[in-house]
Amino acid sequence: MDDFATSTAPADVVRRQYLASAAGDLAALRATLAPDVEWTEMAGFPLAGTYRTPEGVTANVMEQLGRDWDAWTAHDDTYVADGENVVVLARYTAVNKATGKPIDVRVAHHFVVRGGLVVRFEQFVDTALVRAAMPG
Repeated sequence: MDDFATSTAPADVVRRQYLASAAGDLAALRATLAPDVEWTEMAGFPLAGTYRTPEGVTANVMEQLGRDWDAWTAHDDTYVADGENVVVLARYTAVNKATGKPIDVRVAHHFVVRGGLVVRFEQFVDTALVRAAMPG
């Protein structure tokens, strides 16, 4: 059995990504992403768009969330794995730095993992709840 830290099982790779994100370890997070990763934040989300490369993902998503929100955390509650596909039912919690308003929002993430790396990510979230905590 592979050690969790080196396992290429899709759910293990995804779990390492969440742990790295929660720890603020962007280097470890980038290590879970393929060089040609496609990372899509949902239309209507403050960071909507598709980002490529591990550096592009962390600079345009994680670093921006850290700039605008205190304690942004994705809580990975439930995993549904089917081959290279991993869907995670999760929650975002954070406090907007500008308004002081908290969020606790349900989210679904779809990851595609090949060769031990995330090649594709798509976010599904109630964007209205996130925007309601932000400055108008």
